[in-house]
Amino acid sequence: MSIAINTLVFFITLAGMEAFAWWAHKYVMHGWGWGWHRSHHEPREGWFEKNDLYAVVFAGVAIALIALGTGGWHPLEWVGAGMTAYGFLYFLAHDGLVHRRWPFRHVPRSGYLKRLYQAHLMHHAVRGREGCVSFGFLVAPSVATLKRQLRELHDGPLNKAAGEAVSREPHGV
Repeated sequence: MSIAINTLVFFITLAGMEAFAWWAHKYVMHGWGWGWHRSHHEPREGWFEKNDLYAVVFAGVAIALIALGTGGWHPLEWVGAGMTAYGFLYFLAHDGLVHRRWPFRHVPRSGYLKRLYQAHLMHHAVRGREGCVSFGFLVAPSVATLKRQLRELHDGPLNKAAGEAVSREPHGV
């Protein structure tokens, strides 16, 4: 295959993963897969949480696609590479920037990273799996849009008792 087609497949997969991640987060993780994802909405003890099994599953799919592609099923290796690149960006933005699961303590004060950071905190502003907003990981609606959605979902602003944000820091940190 030509380098142009391979590059196109890679970037289409990378972009498509955000749409897939939004869908999987909203309908799988906050649906029938809540058993794994619940750990992500509760205070974490230690480095790992049950929700990390999703990353293992998606990494396994990417590895299988890369193996199939390099074994002759082109361009599956580039689909797997695009999935891997998305996973790396997810790791940086979601696990690193938002949840500080590795030693990167920067809190964005302006621009898109601040919007992404705030959007994900608003996702965690609701206890449980129902009534959440902002299911994407790298694309975030405006804070004003998310506040409006939360008010609509909860018949007014969240109060401390109904929607207190959950701390994502490990205990003792």
